[in-house]
Amino acid sequence: MNPFATHAGPRRVESHMSPVPTADDLENGVSAIAGHFLETFHAEHRALRDLLLALIDAFGKGESSRARRLVAAVSALTGPHFRYEEEALYPGLVPIFGPGYVEKLLADHDDTIRNVRELTELADLALRNDLEEIDDDQAAWGIELTRELLPHLSDCDGLSIMVETLPEDDVVHLLATRDVVMETNLDLLTWAATVRGRHV
Repeated sequence: MNPFATHAGPRRVESHMSPVPTADDLENGVSAIAGHFLETFHAEHRALRDLLLALIDAFGKGESSRARRLVAAVSALTGPHFRYEEEALYPGLVPIFGPGYVEKLLADHDDTIRNVRELTELADLALRNDLEEIDDDQAAWGIELTRELLPHLSDCDGLSIMVETLPEDDVVHLLATRDVVMETNLDLLTWAATVRGRHV
């Protein structure tokens, strides 16, 4: 038999994909719970995106006061967000991705903490020197540090399609953990220096 011979008609390919969820599916059970979490997850990522882009703009214009406010806002937002990711989301992703990729996500958080720490020092430098504008070298360094945060942001938002596959109990735990850390509301650098077990 010629393996390259064509068939007389189109060959039927059996699909093993699950059907696309309907609106009724999304209103019930884990899909509704996951949808509630993902709406919040995306909103936090969009807010962080906007802060980082505004921070790049502030450094580009040499606006020290604005940069300092934006760095503080980035730290305030990422503190609770990173905490519930590390305490509840990432452990639930180990069975899907394996420990290697989850370790990469944690290492990305390490890098973000270092960058935000350095951005804070950079923004405070102008304040200590009583300068209203950041010089060109400082501005370029601030922009570079900020841009380094963007890839993890987009990668992390992509995790949402995996959250949809988590068991209902895992998503409930994720939401409950988020509620707790939002009440504590530690900024990134305070959390990293006190509560976080992984020190950088």
